[in-house]
Amino acid sequence: MMVTVVSDGIVVQAPAKLNLFLEVLARREDGFHELETLLVSIGICDTIHFSPTEKGPIELRCVTAPGRVAGERAWGRPGSVMGDVPDGPQNLVVQAVRRLRDEAGVRAGGVIELTKRIPAAAGLGGASSDAAAALVAAHDAWGLRWARADLAELSACLGSDIPFFFGTGAAIGRGRGERLERLAIPAAMHVVVARPPVGLRTAEVYRACSPAHTPVPVAPVVHALEHGRWDQVAQRLWNRLERAAERVTPWMGRMRSAMERTDCLGYQMTGSGTSWFGICRHAGHAQRVAARLRNAGLGYVVATTTLTGPPPAPRGVSSA
Repeated sequence: MMVTVVSDGIVVQAPAKLNLFLEVLARREDGFHELETLLVSIGICDTIHFSPTEKGPIELRCVTAPGRVAGERAWGRPGSVMGDVPDGPQNLVVQAVRRLRDEAGVRAGGVIELTKRIPAAAGLGGASSDAAAALVAAHDAWGLRWARADLAELSACLGSDIPFFFGTGAAIGRGRGERLERLAIPAAMHVVVARPPVGLRTAEVYRACSPAHTPVPVAPVVHALEHGRWDQVAQRLWNRLERAAERVTPWMGRMRSAMERTDCLGYQMTGSGTSWFGICRHAGHAQRVAARLRNAGLGYVVATTTLTGPPPAPRGVSSA
């Protein structure tokens, strides 16, 4: 994530993620599942703007970035492509900042402006990334002196994906996904991301999924990613939840069919859905695939890249 100091607080860019690999190993006694997953951050970013106050509540204002919702007019249902984003105490951003305030023993408050570019209920980690960004923004704005590792540890009890977003790049996630092994990526990989006008509940998809009897190994795709062999990465994509999601909604079959008709190097669903992504040869290829998927009426479609460093700032926000 990228952190910027502004006149009235802190601005943090919160990137989305893709799961290049996701294996479900077993059901745990705590109700979660034991996972092995390969995550990469990508250049679709929400923005958190945190303005501190000396005391008072944690307020959240959430807006959708203008011009970011491809296909919204075609569907004619505001929010149908971006998904529903709760405000107030139901939002993970508010829960995370309140938890930090309680643990740090401070009385300060703040106003959070969340600009959404990452669709919700999409397997892109938007809520988790926003929570991580909000923790960093509140921490810095309140003048706390926690290590980033301590913030990540605090966040793990709120969501398994949140610790990943305290770094940018790639990582293997184990346990519930919160135990991370960071990886280096030699260059950016071009991808196209598509989210249909429906979302999925993560718990529902996991209920429809049976853990692997013979797990698929993560090592081959990790090796290909670390050596920049995008064609080999594409051949080794894996997501155990994909077939389960197809049993929950017919949209997943439609997404698979649409991706099959492209010339991507490889494609699959990310997380528990509903977004799919395709690996492309270069920027122009990604733009052509994105245009084709938009014409197919798939809703939210964007061409982007994986991140090997801090995400780019939107216009009007300069780095510190």
